[in-house]
Amino acid sequence: MPKTLSLKSLRTGFVVATLATTLSLGTAFAADEVFITDADMNIAINGYDPVAYHTAGAPTKGVAEFKAEYDGAVYKFSSAENKAAFEADPAAFAPAFGGWCTVGASKGKKIATQPEFFDIVDGQLYLNSSEGAHDLYLRQTTQTIDTATTNWPEIVSTPASEL
Repeated sequence: MPKTLSLKSLRTGFVVATLATTLSLGTAFAADEVFITDADMNIAINGYDPVAYHTAGAPTKGVAEFKAEYDGAVYKFSSAENKAAFEADPAAFAPAFGGWCTVGASKGKKIATQPEFFDIVDGQLYLNSSEGAHDLYLRQTTQTIDTATTNWPEIVSTPASEL
């Protein structure tokens, strides 16, 4: 006697297939969204304190004692106060483009950043990869940010090595 599929078994199969697809896509979308400098510990932005860029106006190394996770990355802080400020509003302090180079993002690339090449525009931290990239960014700040913002949704989920 031939087997027939019931409506219930078809629905169950569809739900399982949909869930499996969604979970596998979720993993793919997480690739390289945040610039991680220590893959074993998921340390973001070279271990520098993202709040200190705003409060001290300079790159300040974070310490292991003060850290918090945001968007799958671990951020370090130079003080308990900075950690608390970040935890209260991480989106206000996390760098644009996941901490990747702003000029790189404007060119459709994910390029590792250096902590000393930074700028804050309208309360948003922007990082760059080199003195040359930072000089270009400073000459064309608005255009670079706008182009990077346009490109980011297209590259955010793509591993840096594939761009």
